Amino acid sequence: MGQKVSDYILQRLTEWGIHRVYGYPGDGINGFLGAYDRAGGDPEFIQPRHEEMAAFMACAHAKFTGEVGCCTATSGPGAIHLLNGLYDAKLDHQPVLAIIGQQKRMSLGTHYQQEVDLVTLFKDVSEFVQVCMEPAQARHLVDRALKTALTTRGVATIIVPEDVQESPAEPSPPKEHGAVFSSVGWAKPRILPNEQELRKAAEVLNAGKKVAMLVGQGAAEATEEVVQVAELLGAGVAKALLGRQVLADDLPFVTGPIGLLGSKASDEMVMNCDTLFMIGTSFPYAEWLPDEGQARGVEIDIDGRMIGIRYPMDAHLIGDSKETLRALIPLLEHKTDRSWREQIEANVREWWRIVERRSHQRFDKINPQLVAWELSSRLPDRAILTADSGSSTTWWARQVKLREGMKATLSGTLATMGPGTPYAISAKFAYPDRPVIAFVGDGAFQMNGMNEMITVKRYADRLGRSPLIFCVFNNQDLNQVTWEQRAMAGDPKYMGSQYIPDVPYHEWARLLGLTGVYCEDQDGVGAAWDRAFAADGPVVLEFKVDQEVPPMPPHIMWEQGKKAAKAALHDPERTGIAIKGFRQKLAEVYEALPGRDAR
Repeated sequence: MGQKVSDYILQRLTEWGIHRVYGYPGDGINGFLGAYDRAGGDPEFIQPRHEEMAAFMACAHAKFTGEVGCCTATSGPGAIHLLNGLYDAKLDHQPVLAIIGQQKRMSLGTHYQQEVDLVTLFKDVSEFVQVCMEPAQARHLVDRALKTALTTRGVATIIVPEDVQESPAEPSPPKEHGAVFSSVGWAKPRILPNEQELRKAAEVLNAGKKVAMLVGQGAAEATEEVVQVAELLGAGVAKALLGRQVLADDLPFVTGPIGLLGSKASDEMVMNCDTLFMIGTSFPYAEWLPDEGQARGVEIDIDGRMIGIRYPMDAHLIGDSKETLRALIPLLEHKTDRSWREQIEANVREWWRIVERRSHQRFDKINPQLVAWELSSRLPDRAILTADSGSSTTWWARQVKLREGMKATLSGTLATMGPGTPYAISAKFAYPDRPVIAFVGDGAFQMNGMNEMITVKRYADRLGRSPLIFCVFNNQDLNQVTWEQRAMAGDPKYMGSQYIPDVPYHEWARLLGLTGVYCEDQDGVGAAWDRAFAADGPVVLEFKVDQEVPPMPPHIMWEQGKKAAKAALHDPERTGIAIKGFRQKLAEVYEALPGRDAR
């Protein structure tokens, strides 16, 4: 029996270096399911519990490896389920290929079962979306989809009707008018700004006396250059959440996260700078950037559509961060006045003392900050960390210290609930010998993380012997939204929407044959981490944490403070949040008083 279109497409994927596809079966991709079987594991089909998880896993593969992530789903409902994960890839600029089934060509337009206008549905999320209507199209559609995904760092979608999947393959179309002959292959280009703009940027940066740098995921391959520029300019470096892994947190001039989840050191640096240098980031929050006119600006971004749209810039460097910094460095002058850098480093030291003090404060239940703090000193070399969206993300961003060689990411721009667990699973498939730790709130774990423990059980033998830990913050509250209700809407916590049931997550893990570790005693947090790291195989590590510990911003906006005070008047947890919020702020005050203890 000759090769089918489905066989040929999978073969073409392997020629492009794609050897793993995340997906869930359905009759709309029956032709592909048979082809995966015939492919003998290359590419391999990895089955999560839901198509959305497949798309998250594909996105995570792209984030952690730099390669194209690939996912697949059946027509209609399966395809629809992919969308949230694909939007995560689109908004965080990750190359992902989605291969989707469709009803047979003869039934299209007949209001057939599970027939959805997939081109329209995927048009917004995709940089490239096409239907394979003829077997001869398969070759150039796969090639162009992957070239587009890599070039635009976005999503490409190929829709293949059932009957086309089962048709005889045509690897070489007939050489006639309308035929095209495409090739496998793509190489990352060298993109540099023009010399005039580089000199303009150097003039701005050399003139600045208080330079603040802000890096994002676009600077991930430019670590050495970022450090060199910071040393020349006497600057400090703040990190957007997607840029956590760019620089280690133990460097004395790294101020840590910025924004609502940020550090006081980052806030003080950015709010007092006279020059802002943004590298590979589209950090969008104007309230956490200098006032317009306060600072001159220089920005590096590989996408000209994204440059100068967050803060008014004086120099717009469109290019790859590493290559652009290499071209810029010879034009920069070493600043002899190091007073600005010395102040930044003093603020960083003070911030870490505040973080430690806050982490060890004792409340009714476990202080969630301590969970993250105790992890830092236990992180194995080359660890990979993922985070979901919620209040636990704040502690992941602030309390956990990354060292050189570690990786970390989350859903940055979409900031959706749900990716923390599938991201960790995908990281383990890509790097089975590296330790992987996920921070997940109980809301996100109930939403989809618990089901993915079944996926972990199924593929446990594939996930290596190094630690795989899902750290669940159990506070029976959709905590981030609760705090947003108070600070942004001025409303008290609404129990009808915010309360979630108490579930023994560690027992669920044990039921599946995984290791479950439970801790409700603050004095046992460190020991619980030790048990998790010592376990043989995947672990669900559950901490019963206090929901009333506020994720305090670096500074409180007047309007938000006023709304939070109004909300507190009628909040069911008003006493607890008032006391605990006061004690969190007290940690800052006590830091200025040697010998005092805020615990």
